[in-house]
Amino acid sequence: MKRKDFLRGLGLVGIGSLAIPILNACSKDDDSSETSSDTDTATDTGSSSGTSGDCSVTSSETAGPFPTKSPSSLVKTNIVMDRTGVAFTINITIKNTKASCAALKGAIVDIWHCDKDGYYSEYGGTSMQTVDYTAVHFLRGRQITDDNGLVTFTSIFPGWYTSRATHIHVHIYNSSGTSLLVTQIAFPEGSGSAVALVNASTANGYTKGLSGYTYNASDNVFSDSVANELATVTGSIAEGFVLKHTINVAS
Repeated sequence: MKRKDFLRGLGLVGIGSLAIPILNACSKDDDSSETSSDTDTATDTGSSSGTSGDCSVTSSETAGPFPTKSPSSLVKTNIVMDRTGVAFTINITIKNTKASCAALKGAIVDIWHCDKDGYYSEYGGTSMQTVDYTAVHFLRGRQITDDNGLVTFTSIFPGWYTSRATHIHVHIYNSSGTSLLVTQIAFPEGSGSAVALVNASTANGYTKGLSGYTYNASDNVFSDSVANELATVTGSIAEGFVLKHTINVAS
């Protein structure tokens, strides 16, 4: 399993909760696919780690180059802020390999991803990202796992940028704030996938299509092995998409 260096030392303060605004186009919260037109529905299936007898630690990946600067200040489930795009619900389950992959309650989970145009908040004004979003914090959030090891975030479907496949960054800590794992979540690809459908949805602002897109097989993070980082994504453009993924840590 590939091990990459990642950034540590993210701050931790008291955990609170915020009200969750409701998106106009709510995502479904089950695995069933929509019964709409073929051009509007995805029935992606991915292999989430820990869901089929695999109790090994999920692959570690880099946190950079755009990690959240002060994650403890972003305790919330709705991370959309002013971003627009296709509605997206992110369900992540954390399991503990030191307890036969039982659900890990009380773990701290930070996530972050780019907007529909491929830009990150908290960064910009440089050659890496010309648009300056240093003063805003969209599409970043923190939650604590429940009794089932689950955290849920309301977001918009990520876009992509040059040299990377569609992905979500995740940093997991134990309840005391000790870093357990930094990893990334990959998306199923191909005809009829959510990645293909969303990036064809110009009506929702996804204007780049997939011309120049880097697929998982060529991505510098996922190309060695994507099996235990690949999520399951279901839903439709009209109703929104739902991601489900399990991450195994040693706690």
